[in-house]
Amino acid sequence: MNEQLAAALAAEEAAIYAYGLIGIRLSRNQVTAARAAEADHRARRDQLVSRLDQLKASSAPAPAGYELPFPVTDRESAFKLAIHVEDGVAQAWRATLATTTGADRATGLSALTSAAVQAVRWRKVAGVAPLTMAFPGRAT
Repeated sequence: MNEQLAAALAAEEAAIYAYGLIGIRLSRNQVTAARAAEADHRARRDQLVSRLDQLKASSAPAPAGYELPFPVTDRESAFKLAIHVEDGVAQAWRATLATTTGADRATGLSALTSAAVQAVRWRKVAGVAPLTMAFPGRAT
């Protein structure tokens, strides 16, 4: 379980980093949505740090920077990164479901659902189809 929670933490930290780059390419209304998504990731990161501390588990420190999967140079590539990040977060949380129970599983399911919904929102704004994935969090 600790490995999966640590992987979810890494995904949340990567999302926080990505939203800093995404926001500078968006319109004012879209920046508000990006800031809200980033705040959600920060809250989940903080919750995970506390939970890992309770479990006396360690995780790798967040890197100072991340290698992006592609350049983010305009609004369209910012949307693409937001979708990519949310899909990745959903994948990380999905992996926790097989190894957790009780409150940890509920947290994982909530985070998976939140990331999947956020990915749909970004797909809709970006005009990407289909809007949804058959199995959110499943690697494609």
